[in-house]
Amino acid sequence: MAQTSVLPTASRRPGRDDTGAALSLAARMPRLILEARRVAASLAHGIHGRRRAGPGETFWQFRPFVAGESAARVDWRRSGRDDRLYVREREWESPHAIWLWMDRSASMAFRSDLAQVSKVERAFVIGLALADTFVDGGERVGLLGLSNPSASRRIAELCAQTLVAHEDDLDQDLPPPQPVSRQNEVVMVGDFLSPIPEIAACVEAISARGARGHLVMVIDPVEESFPFDGEAVLHDLEAGLVLRIGDAVSWGRAYRDRIRQHRDALQELVRRRGWTLTLHHTDRPASEAALRILTLVASARQGMG
Repeated sequence: MAQTSVLPTASRRPGRDDTGAALSLAARMPRLILEARRVAASLAHGIHGRRRAGPGETFWQFRPFVAGESAARVDWRRSGRDDRLYVREREWESPHAIWLWMDRSASMAFRSDLAQVSKVERAFVIGLALADTFVDGGERVGLLGLSNPSASRRIAELCAQTLVAHEDDLDQDLPPPQPVSRQNEVVMVGDFLSPIPEIAACVEAISARGARGHLVMVIDPVEESFPFDGEAVLHDLEAGLVLRIGDAVSWGRAYRDRIRQHRDALQELVRRRGWTLTLHHTDRPASEAALRILTLVASARQGMG
């Protein structure tokens, strides 16, 4: 038989403290950003486009002047350094953007002995690696509800600093339900253990104007397999509940069935909206999930074109 009790407030702090510690690391631009850079470097650059010249505000490069071009395009200061004429090109800026969201709620602090890292650290690495790779490919990246899209080459650091500056959002299991413009892409990284109606309302609100989206469901191996027997005690750090289980084996069968039903409902939800769902286990490399998202976004961009 399972018995439920309320966890004392002081005992709820570990999950939130772990989450806050991960954010603190990001604020100092430590191993999370370094790991994100490593993952970004391992990804197939060019899969979603490359930087190119075009209308925009950001300087991209100087190139030699070509006969027949307007003399007004010549950059005389640069040309004065040698005996050639040069044109200053600006970087092409897409009118569309990639919006990222990373779950930092207390449940994301969970890490079992089977996992390489906690869920929140893996969400950070995937999100920051994607930001870095998207910007390197000529996209603009923003944080949903927190920052405007940017093409800064320091996008990973800027995202980390923005997240740290909004620590009051730690209790939010889902992003703000704000509509995103058509032909933009939204990438949400979290455990998505909220009730399906709440997730559906969020997805419907974000995609109301036609935005496409991708969910990356970060899973600890223990959360999926529930490899326990005998008596067990489960802690819900967000709701402050304790569940004492007398027979973990039989309870685990019901748990796994419910997890499958939740995933199936989530898959059906994103399918109806034309979104995608990627399952990522924290005992697997972060690059696997990041590469899949890059491929999905590339496919969506080609379809749009």
